[in-house]
Amino acid sequence: MSAKGTVLKRVRQSIKANARNKNYKSAMKTAVKNVLKEENKEKAVEMVNKAFSIVDKAASKGVIHKNKAANQKSKISKHIKNIK
Repeated sequence: MSAKGTVLKRVRQSIKANARNKNYKSAMKTAVKNVLKEENKEKAVEMVNKAFSIVDKAASKGVIHKNKAANQKSKISKHIKNIK
């Protein structure tokens, strides 16, 4: 494979990876936002497991850093604790 072919392949790979990462990030942001805007404690608690799962999956795939995942989960937990 020539050098030009290698560069083109890397471009194709990065476009695919970018689309995949964008999908994970978008799902994560939506899940976190939905939990944070929920004011009913029972409903919010139900949504937490799904949100944590999505955040953990994004971190395990390398889409976000593990510390960012921990920060997101902490933010969700804090919100749940403060709901009356």
